Amino acid sequence: MTAQPHTILDRIGNTSLIGLRNIRPANGARIMLKLENENPTGSMKDRMALAMIEAAEADGRLRPGGTVVEYTGGSTGVSLSLVCAVKGYPLDIVTSDAFAQEKLDHMQLLGATLHIVKSDSGRMTEKLTKDMIEEARIIAEAKGSFWTDQMKNRDQIAAYHRMADEIWQQTEGRIDGFVQSVGTAASLRGIAEGLRRHHDTIRIVAVEPAESAVLSGGPSGAHKIDGIGAGYVVPLWQQTIADGIERVSTEEAMAMAFRLAREEGLFAGTSTGANVIAALRLAERLGPDATIVTVMCDTGMKYLKTFGARLGANAASG
Repeated sequence: MTAQPHTILDRIGNTSLIGLRNIRPANGARIMLKLENENPTGSMKDRMALAMIEAAEADGRLRPGGTVVEYTGGSTGVSLSLVCAVKGYPLDIVTSDAFAQEKLDHMQLLGATLHIVKSDSGRMTEKLTKDMIEEARIIAEAKGSFWTDQMKNRDQIAAYHRMADEIWQQTEGRIDGFVQSVGTAASLRGIAEGLRRHHDTIRIVAVEPAESAVLSGGPSGAHKIDGIGAGYVVPLWQQTIADGIERVSTEEAMAMAFRLAREEGLFAGTSTGANVIAALRLAERLGPDATIVTVMCDTGMKYLKTFGARLGANAASG
């Protein structure tokens, strides 16, 4: 008899892996998608939020009655809001109007207190990231809160080692490449490390916004792919993590997110669209017998207003 979960947090992880049926490379290689939308908040960030909080509980950085603070574009904030709601920690979230309103609403519904930093015309930039980080630092210092500090927090990497083990088991070891977009770099780094423990020849590819391709030596710029592309080289990034870096534009990522919905029935965000574009490119290079795994980072339900506005604009221009 299967053990029943004690709380919703027990439902984090062990997500499905499926092959794309219609969006496929011309050479016939197989692309598989890890469905992280199956996590309780619809995002892979549930894994890292739980890992960061539980590590802090274990070593005393976060004690009963303590408070938590973080800066986030949305998904990490929603995931932390869930974990803190279940565990009873008041949570301050520093975020921005640059990110999907659905995510901000979700955080508030789960009990988080939001601090909004204004953006430059709704765009993600290096300045916005750093302004949010500074605001979180000020709140943590003033309230004595535990600051999860996702850009530097190594505790989250263990959560992605476990995700790598899931992928290895689900593919039965038949995996030639792994592709993931870079926000904090923790998921790419953790999964890459985990997969290479099983087989060190798996090709790892990082994905970043073409408009702000700082990891591959380009200038910092503005883009609208939620959750990735901080605008500077993030602390957890290591050049040795990836065998290659793919640049994908906001337009390309958005278009692929729409294709995934219409051709595969998979309603995902723009970071997933970017992942699939990069996976297709890698598949063409690795050949017809290759299996490429990438990630459905979250559900498109987090972006209904953003996508709806885009559909309306397309209809008007058509």
